[in-house]
Amino acid sequence: MKIGYISTYPPRECGIGTFTQNLQQNIKKAFEDDDIRYEGNVIALCDNDGQYIYPKEVRMKLQQDQQSDYLEAADFINLSGLDLCVLEHEFGIFGGESGVYILPLLHKLEMPFIVTLHTVLDTPSYNQKIIFKEICRMAKAIVVMSNKAVKLLEEIYLVPEEKINLIEHGVPDIHYDASEVRKTFRFDGKKVLLTFGFISRNKGIETVIKSLPEVIKKYPNTIYLILGKTHPNVIKYAGEEYRNYLHRLAKNLDVQDHVLFINEFIDESELIRYLTACDVYITPYLSKAQITSGTLSYAFGAGCAVASTPYWHAEELLANGKGKIFDFKNHEELSLLLNSLFDNPDQLKGIKEKALEYGKTITWPEIGRKYKHLINSVLEEVPINTEKRKIILNIQLMPKFSLAHIKRLTDDTGIIQHAKYGIPNLKEGYCLDDNARALFMVLMAYKQKRDPLALEYMPIYLSYIHYMQNPNGTFKNFLGFNRTFKDEVGSEDSFGRTIWALGYLLGNAPNDAYFQTGRLLFFDAVPNFENLRSIRSIANTIIGISYYLKTNMLDEKMIELLRVLTNKLVLQYKRQSSSDWQWFESLLAYDNGILPLALMQSAEILEDDEVLGIAMETMDFLTSHTMKGGFLSIIGNKEWYVKNGHRSVYAQQPIDALSMVLMYYQAFLLTRKNEYLQKLFTSFMWFLGENDLRMSLYDFETKGCCDGFESYGVNRNQGAESSLAYLVSHLIVLQAHEEFYKSEEAEISENKINRLNKEIHH
Repeated sequence: MKIGYISTYPPRECGIGTFTQNLQQNIKKAFEDDDIRYEGNVIALCDNDGQYIYPKEVRMKLQQDQQSDYLEAADFINLSGLDLCVLEHEFGIFGGESGVYILPLLHKLEMPFIVTLHTVLDTPSYNQKIIFKEICRMAKAIVVMSNKAVKLLEEIYLVPEEKINLIEHGVPDIHYDASEVRKTFRFDGKKVLLTFGFISRNKGIETVIKSLPEVIKKYPNTIYLILGKTHPNVIKYAGEEYRNYLHRLAKNLDVQDHVLFINEFIDESELIRYLTACDVYITPYLSKAQITSGTLSYAFGAGCAVASTPYWHAEELLANGKGKIFDFKNHEELSLLLNSLFDNPDQLKGIKEKALEYGKTITWPEIGRKYKHLINSVLEEVPINTEKRKIILNIQLMPKFSLAHIKRLTDDTGIIQHAKYGIPNLKEGYCLDDNARALFMVLMAYKQKRDPLALEYMPIYLSYIHYMQNPNGTFKNFLGFNRTFKDEVGSEDSFGRTIWALGYLLGNAPNDAYFQTGRLLFFDAVPNFENLRSIRSIANTIIGISYYLKTNMLDEKMIELLRVLTNKLVLQYKRQSSSDWQWFESLLAYDNGILPLALMQSAEILEDDEVLGIAMETMDFLTSHTMKGGFLSIIGNKEWYVKNGHRSVYAQQPIDALSMVLMYYQAFLLTRKNEYLQKLFTSFMWFLGENDLRMSLYDFETKGCCDGFESYGVNRNQGAESSLAYLVSHLIVLQAHEEFYKSEEAEISENKINRLNKEIHH
């Protein structure tokens, strides 16, 4: 049996690492007890300061904030011959926002994995919830350590019950004679209180210190041990501010001689000695939302009497007389509780006996056997790995991503809106639409590819938007090459596209200056949202709001505004649709895909099934009229397509192909159905010749995109709108290619993809 572990690991000072080391050793023992040959391989997550000398079972070090390390680790794991991986998940040990860097690694794994969840949030952010759900979806089995965690997974994250396994936190099977240990520590004749673990403000240690004066009045031989280092993240951002505060508090209360700080990260054997020596172990945490406490489990393993605030894990473990509860921050209640326990030694002894009895059921050897059973059951369910899927996104057919033409079109004012062939047409000047699109594109390009040119051009496009905004929050659209305004208020469409770009900026700004500028522009425009009448402007604005809300889900006012605008689209659909025409208008016109796209984005935020149903229905209707013969046939804007009339084939434009790419990508994200990836790639290939004319609109020489095609052929002008439509579509395909690893069917290795692509090419 060959098992991989993805986690922090000793000698890095981290509770998750200690847990993993114990788990690995006891799973090994469980298999070897059954005469099964076992090998453990640890992929150890390192912090930036960690130059650790790891034990031999650590096969690879992964710098947690280096995104490239995760993909290298996936390749290493896939070549290691592992039967299964065990992932230890905790917020803060993986790089990227909300630990997103772990997803690409998991997507690429070619073997099943089990995840142990050390934290389950009841109020996750949007990104935390998305990432967490994705990890749970990909895992073959999920381990949690409390009944509360099981409930949260089912109710908040919609994880199937059969996937969840409750296996308690393990504790060392080590026991010492209490009287001997107390003599060693010179605790004879003292009442010993203890708290241990990494020190940080959420631990509530000040509550215990404040309780001491009343306890000491009655029991002057009381001492309180605070055992543990300050948490590394606290040290990084606040230094020893909290520890110094606790020292000052003890001195101000005149209990400094009764409080002992032991600033060490001690091994388990020494920890059990301290636990054995104490009279009462205290966890005075400040928040109810603590789903698992390893320190609390260790106290039970040592047979401690425990007093705790009523956080989730404590409420479960201390039930039925196994410990005592006091309220959050209530030092008066804690004083009374401690004095009562010291007044009644038989009661204190009874609590310890119940704790010790429970502790025997969660020793590490017992936990190792439970994990061994789970691993065997997972491996029995895994089918034989065969050729699993056909190629859906053949990115080898795509040209290399290039901003060469965008560089040609951009000056220090903004992006020129038109071009004569591949040369900027300065006579036409600039427009808001294109600078908003350009901002959106470079934000994507920098996020995905860290393209330095994209970063260089961001302030140019953002500055243009700022320059064009009116005092009332609306925007001018056109600016001459001589920097004279060509209008007072631009179209609603240009307004909506600008809100789209600004909304995306608020969730993806590379620095605070850009974020603050974007936030100012966005919220200055908000009063105009409800005045919009054009359904495409409403749709673009909905998309911008949705991007904003993905990182600001507590903005109830904006959620309500999203609901208002969404209802406008829904009402328009209900007025215009019929059994044979599931659309928002009596015709299919331009940029059609953004209408279903907007409703899909909104439905995801609002969790509205009716809105999602309309989005999917209109997407299917649009697909039925544009996706025929294995390629995308866009509704031409020469005459468009009036209900009960004839559709226009010519004057097809790139923005329509882009909207289809975006629409199918969002459909895939919501459903994980690979048919939408196929449609996405088919829509993208419209740019490269899979269209009615079988001609490529992408210019391989200039790296620009032609403005569309007519009955006579391709319009070779390469303006900003068309080139930006191509580049955004290109980036979406690359993004979808990464997302493809999230699909249930995406289990074939990158090497196999390359080999199959070559076979297809030949």
